[in-house]
Amino acid sequence: MVLSPRESGKFIASSARDVFIENENVKRLALQVVEAIANDSFSLNNFLQCAFHPKHDEPLAVDWIFVLDTLNFSFWTATGAKKWTVNGCTGYFALCAAVKRAIEEGKPILDPAYYSKITLSDAETIFRGDNEVKIPLMQERLQVLHEAGNVLLSKYQGTFQTCIKSCKGSAIKLLDLIVNEFNAYRDEADYEGQRVSLYKRAQILIGDIWSCFQGCGIGEFHDINSITMFADYRIPQVFLYFKAFRYSDSLMKKLQSDEPLESGSREEVEIRGCSIELVERLCAEVRKIIEDPKTSLKSPEAQNTAKHVNAVLIDQFLWDYRRQHAESIDEQCIPFHKTRCIYY
Repeated sequence: MVLSPRESGKFIASSARDVFIENENVKRLALQVVEAIANDSFSLNNFLQCAFHPKHDEPLAVDWIFVLDTLNFSFWTATGAKKWTVNGCTGYFALCAAVKRAIEEGKPILDPAYYSKITLSDAETIFRGDNEVKIPLMQERLQVLHEAGNVLLSKYQGTFQTCIKSCKGSAIKLLDLIVNEFNAYRDEADYEGQRVSLYKRAQILIGDIWSCFQGCGIGEFHDINSITMFADYRIPQVFLYFKAFRYSDSLMKKLQSDEPLESGSREEVEIRGCSIELVERLCAEVRKIIEDPKTSLKSPEAQNTAKHVNAVLIDQFLWDYRRQHAESIDEQCIPFHKTRCIYY
């Protein structure tokens, strides 16, 4: 039996030997989330405010998001190496910029009939950078595009919309469909004799569709709160920054010496699993603060965001926070774990 991401996070955190959650500092981080909601610096609109994301009225918005999240993995750069950039953007936003550029150039990158057979040459053109640096794991990206495109064409009428509609508004049913139909989304590991799941990209795909459509229409999921955070390598830096995470001396030494962690290794699974459990606790703490009569949320936007607080929104806040405070985090030499894989 495979534990769900939420069950996996709880199980991993209860058994972890190198990653520990500091509950008092989770509460301190919760205050930051509530403050951002209260002053409207973070809201339900954050996804749509990104210039590289599709708008909800784009005819192919769902398939656009599907392509982005199918390719949303492994953007980190080795220490001292040049970064892959597109139009000056790095990481995930470089991917978004490349896909948007391809659409503007008339490349049918959102059509599975095209990307199920995309050639290396075409992919290299679409994902060309501003300099000689290429996107990491190009062959793996070709493979996941081919697989995803073929599944959509053979079983889902050539569009991810069919997948969503078949699940009748259930995020959990859609999560099961994604990880069972698309092998590259099956982000699982063995930990202490138990099969666990992290499902970063599958869950962010659901979260992005919910965010893009603001929980309406095809983005309406009656059980969206069953989705957990999207366990990656950047958000744990925020946990370390707030001292909500504590690493063992041996793990910290590995990360500070730039030693990569293998995908599925105990330490890597502990970082990701404990991230899920920490955000579950963080969500509960944020809701507790919001429900306190002393908490003042004056603007309609803040009040609306407060009603929808869940792991999807908390994850978006944490990811944005890491970007906004990158300089301070780097100054404190807070490391991130480096794992080269297709899952995140």
